[in-house]
Amino acid sequence: SGVCNALSLEIKASPKVQAFVGEHVLLKCSFKSSSPITENLLVDWTYRPLTGGQMERVFHYQSIPYPTAVGKFKDRISWAGNVANGDASIAIQNPALSDNGTFICSVKNPPDVYHNLPQTVLLVTERGLAFQLSSAALLSLLVFLPSLLVVILLLVRMGRKFRVLKEKGKCGYKKSSIEVSDEPEHTDRAGCGGKIKEWCLNCVDTDEEDPY
Repeated sequence: SGVCNALSLEIKASPKVQAFVGEHVLLKCSFKSSSPITENLLVDWTYRPLTGGQMERVFHYQSIPYPTAVGKFKDRISWAGNVANGDASIAIQNPALSDNGTFICSVKNPPDVYHNLPQTVLLVTERGLAFQLSSAALLSLLVFLPSLLVVILLLVRMGRKFRVLKEKGKCGYKKSSIEVSDEPEHTDRAGCGGKIKEWCLNCVDTDEEDPY
């Protein structure tokens, strides 16, 4: 047990990666070794189709990358890692539906010999199919949003009308009070005073014309 713990190497990889046809995809793989990184470190990526079959090596790294020169991944896999940082990732160019399968990242750093072999399932789909649900959600939003805006505008207009009517009600009450208490009384007094004055003048004129 002590020897196994001393000579251990831990590897981590994404269990599932979603990719789209024709779009660059990264397969991440990280490792942690109990021994110093040397030029003897080896990285191997193997692949098996979802339909089944034997594993085939599609990428090899030892000091420099060695992409596969044959098979379906020829000239489509590139090195994206950095062993000094514990990174053994690769990238696949122009993925196709036929690339769907299981990838295994294997790292060896002698004398470390005990390690796990994590598997990554690559699922390549058409972008249009992947976004059908999003398109449906967007369509629903486009239908719902105008209705929501109309409701908001109606509420705003109703609120404004309510405030205007409320203000007019207050102003009308004050104006009615002024008209009843001031203006009509002022007009009546002026009319009465004028009539009395006219009557008095008539009386004076009558007395002057008829002294007896």
